[in-house]
Parts: sequence; structure tokens; C-alpha cells
Amino acid sequence: MPTIFTHVVVPLAWRTATRRQRPDVRTVVTAMGLTVLPDADVIAFVAGVPYASAFGHRGFTHSIAFALVTALVALAWLRPVRTKLLSVGTFLFVAAVSHPLLDALTNGGLGVALLWPWSDARWFAPWRPVAVSPIGAHFFGARGVTVLLSEMLWIWLPLACTALVVRWRR
Repeated sequence: MPTIFTHVVVPLAWRTATRRQRPDVRTVVTAMGLTVLPDADVIAFVAGVPYASAFGHRGFTHSIAFALVTALVALAWLRPVRTKLLSVGTFLFVAAVSHPLLDALTNGGLGVALLWPWSDARWFAPWRPVAVSPIGAHFFGARGVTVLLSEMLWIWLPLACTALVVRWRR
């Protein structure tokens, strides 16, 4: 999985790219929360749930269905004005679904259950350039630095360039 730092970059890049219909700070913070929410499933390790289970790490919380439901709950909580409903909803869904898609780009783990509940199959992207992040205290060391550098190269830099080009073109 990418680090928490990288997951929150997605809504920040989107906000940087937009001028009109720019999400407000409350919406951006909510979207940042949605980008890290799927990793709450690491509690499954403590609870003894097998990793490969639909309820294990990278299971149902890493699905498109979970992203859609959490985005809709967040949308209801934010209660944007009617004219911003579609743009805020889209922003929240993209933020939420970015988590499993970024995880699918990593070089470790079992993949993500992207199509749960229709399928328990785990999925990886065909191209996996991002180093998988160690969980817990193991992050603070040489491996953590390697992971962050990988994420900066393969996620942060492309997102920043895309956001700046989109903003410039508008």
C-alpha cells in the first residue's frame, strides 16, 4: 500500500487543478479522510481475520462499492448546495476510489478486492511501479525512505504536473 501521505495527495492535486467549482476546505479534508479510510481494515490483522478474506486487509474496504457508499455518506454529511451536488459527489468518489487504485499499483501484498461484493478476487494493475509501504514502526527506516521516494516519483510528481497543466490550461 502507498503511505498515508500519498493517499491524501489525490484530493490536494484535484483542488490545485480547479479554479471554478473548487472544493472548500471542509470538503477537501473530508475527501482526505476518505482516501485513508480503507486502511482501517488493518484491524483485521489484530482480530485474526485472514489477509486473503474478503474482510481482511485490502478486502471489501478496497472495493469500488465501498468507495461509492463512503462517498455518498460523506456527501450526505457535507450537505452541499444543490448546484454543487454533482461536483462535490464526484470529487468525494474519486478521492475514495483512488485508494484501492493506488494500492493496485504497488509491488506487494495480495492485490485489492476491487469488485467486491460481486467477486472476492484480488486485483493488481498490470504495471506496479510503487514500492509497497511497510506497516507500523517498520516504516521508520531505510525501507520507508525508499517507499517515499518511489511514491514521489510515480505518484506525487505525475499528480503535481497534471494538476499544474490542467490549472494552466484553464
